[in-house]
Amino acid sequence: MSTIAETRIEADPTVPVIRMRREFNATPEQLFRAHTDPNLFALWVGPNGMQTRIEQWDARSGGSWRYVSTRDGQRYAFHGCFHDVRPDRIVQTFTFEGQPDGVALETLWFEDLGNGRALLRSQSLVDSFEDRDAWLASGMEVGVNEGYAKLEEMVVDGTV
Repeated sequence: MSTIAETRIEADPTVPVIRMRREFNATPEQLFRAHTDPNLFALWVGPNGMQTRIEQWDARSGGSWRYVSTRDGQRYAFHGCFHDVRPDRIVQTFTFEGQPDGVALETLWFEDLGNGRALLRSQSLVDSFEDRDAWLASGMEVGVNEGYAKLEEMVVDGTV
């Protein structure tokens, strides 16, 4: 059984932070694996129709990552560093190379809800309110929801 949920995305009014929450029919271990295994990550990240190629991936504390996503002739590259990687939490930086001066500090938490369900919470601290609002206006909600729907399907079909 699969319950397709929407991701709740909130902008903090007092600091330039975006917070997201979504429940999955998955264990925290499955969510952690989907976020640290480069082959799995490339399959679900981003909106439908986007192809992702991992160019660098070292998902351990102190490691780094870089991937390039393409769709309809458009190319979007991202990179960052894994600050802290452990089964219940990932702390990393995130930069969209189209805006190379912007660096977000992201934390993801994987929480067990019991009965094979988990809560994924994340927080992204960006450089300014203007950057945060630009992210929110960019259509990120579609990419997040479509990506997480793919992840949910991968859990159901046993890929993760």
